[in-house]
Amino acid sequence: MPAGSGGLKDATAIVGIGQTPFAKRLPEDERTLACRAVLAALDDAGIAPGEVDALASYTMEETDEVELAKACGFGDLTFFSKVGYGGGGSCATVAHLAAAVATGQADVGVAWRSRKRGSGPRPWTSTAVQLPTPAQWTRPFGLLRPVDEIAMLARRYLHEYGATRDHLFNVALACRNRANQNPAAIMYDRPLTREMYMTSRWISEPLCLFDNCLETDGALACVVVSAERARDCRRKPVYVHSAAQSLPAQHHGMVNYWNDDPLTGPAWTAARHLWKHSDLTPQDVDVAQIYDAFTPLVLLSLEGYGFCGRGEGGAFTEGGALEIGGTLPVNTGGGGLSEAYVHGFNLVNEGVKQLRGTSTAQVPGASACLVTAGEGVPTSALLLRS
Repeated sequence: MPAGSGGLKDATAIVGIGQTPFAKRLPEDERTLACRAVLAALDDAGIAPGEVDALASYTMEETDEVELAKACGFGDLTFFSKVGYGGGGSCATVAHLAAAVATGQADVGVAWRSRKRGSGPRPWTSTAVQLPTPAQWTRPFGLLRPVDEIAMLARRYLHEYGATRDHLFNVALACRNRANQNPAAIMYDRPLTREMYMTSRWISEPLCLFDNCLETDGALACVVVSAERARDCRRKPVYVHSAAQSLPAQHHGMVNYWNDDPLTGPAWTAARHLWKHSDLTPQDVDVAQIYDAFTPLVLLSLEGYGFCGRGEGGAFTEGGALEIGGTLPVNTGGGGLSEAYVHGFNLVNEGVKQLRGTSTAQVPGASACLVTAGEGVPTSALLLRS
C-alpha cells in the first residue's frame, strides 16, 4: 500500500538500525550516545542525515529533538512525537513514525533511545517526584521500586496458577543463553545455571537477582521509510505489518489495582488490536522479542498475546520452548535481562536482525517477529515481517 493512502499494514519498513556499545558505565553523555546510534542507523540504511524529517522517542528521553537535529544535521522536521510510560513506549515510537510516513506527514523517520541507567540515577530515588497521584496508593505501603510492584503481581500469579520459580528461571536462562551467543551483550561471557539462579539474593520476593533486568548505559536507533522507498535502500527491508498501543480501562500502572483482574494487563488490550489489523496469527510468529524488565512479564505476555491460555504461561516455558528450536524462541539477543536494558529498544533492533537473517542466534527461516513493550504499564507492540 503506497504512503499517503491511509493504511498501515506493510506500508512502511525499518531499513536501518544502529547501536552503541553497552556497558555498566560509558564515558559519553546521553546526547553523544544518541547521535552515534542515530548516525549508525542512517548509515546502515544508506540515507543521509539531511533527509530525516521525522523523529519519535520517549518522554523520558533526555536528548530532545532540537539538539539531536542540530548535532546530526537533519533537514526540516515535519513530524515529531514522544511516547510516555518508560518501557511501554518502545514499539510505539516506531508505530508513530510508521503512521506519519504512511499518511504522508514525513518521508524518513528516526526513532531512538539513549540512556545512562547503569551509571546514572534511578528514577524513583528523586524525593521531589516520589508521590505523583498513582504512587500515593503504592509507595506508602512499601512498593518503592518497579521490582516491588511486579513482585506483588508475580506472587499472585504463582499462587493462582501454580507456576514456580523454575518457570521464571526458564525465562532467565533462555535470555542468558542467547546473550552467550551475542558478543555485544553485557552477559556474553557469563553463563547462568539453575544453582546460580536459585541461590542468588532476593531483590523483592519472589524475584531474585536474575529475575531483574540489567542496568545499562547505551543507545539504539532505527530508520523508518515507506515500503516503496525501502526497496531501494541498502539493507533488506523489514515491514511494519501491524502495530498497537494500549491503555486499558481503569488501568493503574504496574499493579492494576482497579481492574477486576490485576493479571489481565495491557498486553491483552494491545494484542486484540494488533491481531485485528494483521493477516497473521500467533501461530504464524517464528520468533518473539518480549519485554523482559522482569521475568514474570514474559509469562504474562505469552498469555496476553495469545501464545497460550490464561494461567498457562509458566507451563509454556517448559521443555526448552523459549530456546532456539523450541516452540517460540524469545529475546534472541539476550533481551533486557542479559543483553542490555535500554527501555526495550534493543528488542526492536533484534527483531529486525532476525528478519534480515543476521542475528547472532538466528532462527532458521524466520519471517514474522512479534516485538512487545513493557507489560504492566500502558504499552505497545509491533508485528514485523520480512
